[in-house]
Amino acid sequence: MPKINGNEIRPGYILEHNDGLWVAVKVSHVKPGKGGAFAQVEMKNLRNGSKLNERFRAADKVEKVRLEQKDQQFLYENDGMLVFMDLDTYEQIELPADILGERRPFLQDGMTIQIEYFESEALSASLPQRVTCKVVETEPAVKGQTAANSFKPAILDNGVRVMVPPFVGQDEDIVVSTETMEYVERA
Repeated sequence: MPKINGNEIRPGYILEHNDGLWVAVKVSHVKPGKGGAFAQVEMKNLRNGSKLNERFRAADKVEKVRLEQKDQQFLYENDGMLVFMDLDTYEQIELPADILGERRPFLQDGMTIQIEYFESEALSASLPQRVTCKVVETEPAVKGQTAANSFKPAILDNGVRVMVPPFVGQDEDIVVSTETMEYVERA
C-alpha cells in the first residue's frame, strides 16, 4: 500500500492507522505561529464507527488504502443477513443488514449495489443515488395550496416518510434520493 505524507490527506481518503481502517471525514490544515504546520484530521473507523481526531505533521507517513469496489445484486434477506450475488463470478455472500444503516428500506429485490472490500472483508455498501418508490399514503391536495412552495408528508411502500409537493397523490411512483432521503421528482 502506498505511504503518503501527513499533509497530503484529503477528505474521503481511507487510511490504515493504529491497526484499524479509518476514513478521513474532515481535514483542516493548521499553520500555527510557533512550530511546524500540521493537518488536523477527523477520522471515522470503518469497522466500528468510532471517531478519532489526530494531528499529522508533513513528515509523518500514513498508509493510504485502496478499497476494491464490486457491483453485487441483492437477492433476499435471511435472519437479518442480506444475501448478494457477485455479477461476475455468481458467487453469493451474506452481509449484516445494518451495513446499509438508515438507507436499508430503499434496498429492493434485484437491485445492484456497490460493495467496498478491503482484502476479502466487506466494509461498506452504497445504494444507487436515486430509487423509485410508490406513495401509499398522503393527504389529498388542498385547492389553492399549490401556489406556495409547500410540502406535505407521505408514506412510501417501504415505510419511509418523506415530504412531497402537493400535486403528488396516493399510488403515484416518485423518485427519492437515497443520500438525502428526500423527494426528487415524479417517476
